[in-house]
Amino acid sequence: MGGPHFVPSQAKNWLMFNKRIKIKEILLQSPGQKGVVVMGWVRTFRNNQFIALNDGSTNLNLQVVLELGKFDENTLKRITTSAALKITGELVASQGKGQAVELIATELEVLGDSDASAYPLQPKKHSLEFLREIAHLRFRTNTFGAVFRVRHSLAFAIHKFFHEKGFLYLHTPIVTASDAEGAGEMFRVTTLPFDNPPRNEKGEIDFKEDFFGRSTNLTVSGQLEGELGATAFGEIYTFGPTFRAENSNTTRHLAEFWMIEPEMAFHDLEDNMNLAESFIKYIIQFAMDNNMDDLQFLDQRLAEEEKQLPTDKRSPMGLLEKLRFVLDNDFERITYTEAIDILLNSPAYKKKKFQYDVKWGIDMQSEHERYLVEKHFKKPVIVSNYPKDIKAFYMRQNDDGKTVAAMDILAPGIGEIVGGSQREERLDRLTQRMKDMHISEEELWWYLDTRRFGTVPHAGFGLGFERMVLFVTGMTNIRDVIAFPRTPKSAEF
Repeated sequence: MGGPHFVPSQAKNWLMFNKRIKIKEILLQSPGQKGVVVMGWVRTFRNNQFIALNDGSTNLNLQVVLELGKFDENTLKRITTSAALKITGELVASQGKGQAVELIATELEVLGDSDASAYPLQPKKHSLEFLREIAHLRFRTNTFGAVFRVRHSLAFAIHKFFHEKGFLYLHTPIVTASDAEGAGEMFRVTTLPFDNPPRNEKGEIDFKEDFFGRSTNLTVSGQLEGELGATAFGEIYTFGPTFRAENSNTTRHLAEFWMIEPEMAFHDLEDNMNLAESFIKYIIQFAMDNNMDDLQFLDQRLAEEEKQLPTDKRSPMGLLEKLRFVLDNDFERITYTEAIDILLNSPAYKKKKFQYDVKWGIDMQSEHERYLVEKHFKKPVIVSNYPKDIKAFYMRQNDDGKTVAAMDILAPGIGEIVGGSQREERLDRLTQRMKDMHISEEELWWYLDTRRFGTVPHAGFGLGFERMVLFVTGMTNIRDVIAFPRTPKSAEF
């Protein structure tokens, strides 16, 4: 009563069709089982007898053996690369190497044909550049199968970490009227006609006529709204898409990416650094515990790729070695001023090997960050207390008048992976800083209310999810760790 119900015959058919076992589970089972049902896609078909079947649950294929003469010629012709099959059979001990069991097929049904001559993913090695052009199919390769299973585990681990610590998951808006970073590189959201937008007396576009009655954009960060949640719930985190209209065609930038942004009331900079370090270690450990097959595959893949590079360009550590290294070592903690001193006294600076100059006040480039991590300390580094002139308005000003209570976590192979700060909780200091940076108090009246009504010391950080996936998978281009990359002049699929 009040719920769905099924006609018995329909229910039986539905249950029978889905009585399948995933290949990842089958490969762990013992021989001798009959009536085993698998479904998947053909990777290869040899000698009209041996099918390598994959269903996406693992990179490992299940070998399915067809007894000669048991299946008609027309069915065999339809078993092509990427054809979808449903197979019933008996699980037996494997005669070949590489797996303990294989399936002797008793029934075979082609669920979906695949024209082998037109299918772009032939059973051979393809370049990552080529696979980006067919991003809708690249999930079917071993590399991207491994990457996206690891991505899933990291996403799950993020929610698990914060849930276990009592954080509240807050959904902050994707369409916003504020620019949290003050960077101005935003995608505008509008329903106004492009050919003839309404204008006011000054001849400017009249956004009062727009859908929201004002100018709006896709969000660059959920932080400011996150602070509202933190000053009510104590500790919150956001995990959602963010957007930057930055014309960067690099291996580290996307126009649409995912961000994790925790905000914590009653936290200072030290608390913030402690949380960020334990967070990174937790999610890496989760991937190591749950995706070792995929990580081992990616480790081997990276090792083969590195062999093609000149010796001085190769990573000092393999992927698994690097991940264990991060887990086993406390992150080094230094101030920005100490970081600049190290760089100025480095052989790389003295021999003019840095592309960008080094002096107090610069926004450190990736080459500087990687030098600190990979050459000097040989471990992840947390840099704190940056010059206020290169940081956002909301960061807490230090007593020296020159720096703010900001922190970045730098990781080997990638540079900055986390950026955060203690937030400026003092209303007078915050409004003065906004005046200095020409940020409207009127537009952010709601944000300033958190400082008017029960202000508290609070802090938070942001982690670009794709950069974290890049780090854990050992991939070298950020476009290869998000399903459908959005970059300048590219929004296909």
